[in-house]
This record gives sequence, C-alpha cells and structure tokens, in this order.
Amino acid sequence: MKLHELKYTEGSRKKSRKRLGRGTGSGQGETAGRGEHGQNSRSGGGVRIGFEGGQNPLYLRLPKRGFNNADFATTYTTINLNDLNRFEDGETVTVKALVERKIVKQVKDGVKVLGTGSLEKKLDVKLSKYSKSAKAAIEAKGGSAQEL
Repeated sequence: MKLHELKYTEGSRKKSRKRLGRGTGSGQGETAGRGEHGQNSRSGGGVRIGFEGGQNPLYLRLPKRGFNNADFATTYTTINLNDLNRFEDGETVTVKALVERKIVKQVKDGVKVLGTGSLEKKLDVKLSKYSKSAKAAIEAKGGSAQEL
C-alpha cells in the first residue's frame, strides 16, 4: 500500500457544512437562506433570550416573592480520597491545609470527603462530612476521621 492509495473508511468522515452565499449558481447564494429583509437576515441580528416582541416577558410577569428552601440548603465543597494522597504520612488534614495546598479553591458550608479513588497514607482528617466508604477507607489505613 502506498500513501496515495489510502482512503477513509466508509462513514468515518463528517458531512461537510453547507457553504452559504457563494453565488446564485450554488443554490444557496444571494440571501443564503435567510429570507429577504428583517432583523434575522442581517449579521448580528436576532433578539435576546426571553424577548417577546416588546410584550412584557414571562420572567418579568411572574411574581418574585415567597419562600425558597434552596436559599437555606447546605452546600459542601467535595474532595475525593485520592486528593488526600498529597499529604505526608501521619499529617493532619484540615480545611486550612486543603486551601494552602490548593486542593480546594472555595469552601462553601464545609468540606465533604467522597470515597472515589484510594488512600495510600495514614492521615488524621478533621473535616465537615464523610461518605461511609471514605470514612471506612481512612480508618482502614489506621487514620482517624473526625467531623467538625
């Protein structure tokens, strides 16, 4: 087989995009499928999301009052078990230590350790929450998992 004999397998190449506005003979010339006049025929034309032709849009018509439980929900910043492998054996892991090592950027209502990955070191972990598998893995290595 020579270089000039190579061919793509059937169906492996994507269909080429329609080339618009390349002369009247192309079948998609002149207006390029955009119609004749109006806002949408012009470049940069179109209306913003939620625009209803000048009518007061739905998001402005609906009342914005009342209780929403989501405002009071606790959101935890999550880390995985294998993120804790960056610490030395026997070290204490706290929120401050996680921020210093840039494992966590933003601490919301606390830090929760999830059981993804594997832990290779004995650590004393003092964080907000743990999944059951994460807590079991930390204690299996001889470390301790304390909730704050």
